[in-house]
Amino acid sequence: MPNQDKLQHAFQLFDAANQQDPNTEVFEGKSYPKELLYAHRMTRQLNRFFPDASEALQLTARCQHICRWEIARNSFPMNREGYLRWRQELKKFHAEKAATILREVGYSEEMIEKVQFLLLKKQLRKNEETQVLEDVICLVFLEYYFEAFAMKYPKEKTIDILQKTWCKMSEKGQKAALELPLSEYALSFVSEAINA
Repeated sequence: MPNQDKLQHAFQLFDAANQQDPNTEVFEGKSYPKELLYAHRMTRQLNRFFPDASEALQLTARCQHICRWEIARNSFPMNREGYLRWRQELKKFHAEKAATILREVGYSEEMIEKVQFLLLKKQLRKNEETQVLEDVICLVFLEYYFEAFAMKYPKEKTIDILQKTWCKMSEKGQKAALELPLSEYALSFVSEAINA
């Protein structure tokens, strides 16, 4: 059973860190620090998709992108290799940031290691919690970020990204994706990608 006081304290510190994000996003007429909004979307999606999530998984979902802006994409070469290196560096960075905050809250090293294991996406497909986290990440992307992404890139790239996203998801995740409140525009891409 999660320790609610510790959990909420960790959430508060994660949110305080993400509150510093200089990048903003407007949602429903209100401006938010981008990664703070993302963190809240991750928690809401996890609660809907997997309401019995362990404490470690709840913590991980909330800090999935913690202070992401501190390592800019353009600090790596703007090619596929640079992108992959950036993503790997971010995973390690998030794991270290999360560990510092969790120690401050008083979590055990065992719990911290569990959160870091999930943040590093270890044993995807083999570990249930890693897979749930990946499903939630994909669902948040599809619900809140995919349409803007699709408008920025050529159709072929968009379909390719969607297919890669779909392949990362479990059957349960794919089923949940088809129940998201997507626009007709977004749904047309999803239908084409999964039927290709």
